[in-house]
Amino acid sequence: MAATSTNMGDEYGALTGDGKICPMSDFQLESGRILKKVEVCYKTWGCLNETADNAIVICHALTGNADAGAWWGQLIGNSKAVDTRKYFVFCSNVLGGCYGTTGPTSINPDTGKKYGKDFPKVTIRDMVRLQAECLQQVGVRGVVAVIGGSMGGMQALEWGLEISDLKVGAIASLCASGRHQAWQIGISECQRQAIKSDPNWQNGDYDEDKPPSTGLGVARMMAMVNYRAHPAYATKFGRGISSSHQKRVFEVESYLHYQGQKFIERGFDAASYIVLTHAMDSHDVERGRGSYFDVLRGLRLPVLLVSISSDVLYPMSEQLELDEHIPCSQHHLIQSDEGHDGFLLEHVKVGTLLRGFLAEIDVGRQVVFEICD
Repeated sequence: MAATSTNMGDEYGALTGDGKICPMSDFQLESGRILKKVEVCYKTWGCLNETADNAIVICHALTGNADAGAWWGQLIGNSKAVDTRKYFVFCSNVLGGCYGTTGPTSINPDTGKKYGKDFPKVTIRDMVRLQAECLQQVGVRGVVAVIGGSMGGMQALEWGLEISDLKVGAIASLCASGRHQAWQIGISECQRQAIKSDPNWQNGDYDEDKPPSTGLGVARMMAMVNYRAHPAYATKFGRGISSSHQKRVFEVESYLHYQGQKFIERGFDAASYIVLTHAMDSHDVERGRGSYFDVLRGLRLPVLLVSISSDVLYPMSEQLELDEHIPCSQHHLIQSDEGHDGFLLEHVKVGTLLRGFLAEIDVGRQVVFEICD
C-alpha cells in the first residue's frame, strides 16, 4: 500500500491566495530598494474592540498562507486557545510569498511583466514591517501578542525588536532561533540547488507553463525529511514496502514522492521558494543592532518560547539560548516524535501553552475585551 495523506499527510493541505487585499504605495526594503504598488493578502477572525488594541498577529512558516484557519484551525476560533470572541486575529501572506502578497509571481509595475528572477531579496524584518503597515491600514492600534512557528517564530521575534509604531504586548516564538545557523543555511542551499538544477529553471526566467516542478518537488522532499524525525519515520514506515504493477519501493520513498507532487499541485512557486529561504537565511536579530546577546537582553516583552523534543531542524538548544538571555521569557518543551512540524501537529499541547500564556498577558495588560458575536 502506498504511503499517502493517511500516513503522515501534508500539514498544510490545500492552500490558496484567497483573502482581503491591503494595497500599499511604495515600500522600502531593508536593502534600500523601493517596491512599488505592493499588495498584502490577509485574513482576519473576530472583531476589533473600541480601542482597537485586541489584535493577535499570526505569522506563518515557509510555505504557509494567510488562512491560518486552514493550518492552525484547531487553535483559532470560538473558545479555542486564540479565542476569536475576545481577539481580533490577523494573518497575512509574507512579502515574497506566492499566495496573494507581492512576490516573484506578481507584476512589476515598471515592466508590466512578472518579477520572476528580478524580484529583490527580502528579509524577515521586511516582512514584519509590511505586516505592521497593513495592520495600521486595517485600523489596529495595539497588538496583544504575535505568534508564529518556524519562519513565523522568526517574524515574532522581529516584531518584538523592530516594530515601534504599534504597541506590542508579547510574543510567542515556536521552534525558531534568533539567527539562522550554518546547519539551517546549508539545508536551505541544498533545496535551492535542487530547484536550480532543474533544466526548466532557466536561470529564473522559466515559462509559467513549464516551471521547474521536478526540482521544486525534490526540494520539498528534502524539507519533509528535516521537518520530521527518526522516531516518526521509523514508527510510520519502518522498512515497509509499497508495491505496484511496475515496481516495489519502500513506503517512505512513496511518501516523499507523494509529498513532492502534492506540493507542486498546491501551486507553490519555485522562485518564491528561493526568495523565502534566502530571507530565512538572512535572519539575525543582531544585524545592525549591536551584539547578539545584548540585543536579546534588550527584548523586554513577555516571550513564550516553545521547543519540540525531536526537532532536528531548530533543536531545543537554540530556544534555550534565547531563554537564557531574554529577560521576560519562559521556555516550554513539548515531548513529541513529530519533529519540527510538531508546532503544527501537536495541537492540544501547543494550544494549552498558548491559552495559558495569553491568560497571563490578559491579566498583566488589564485589557477589557468586547465579545464578538
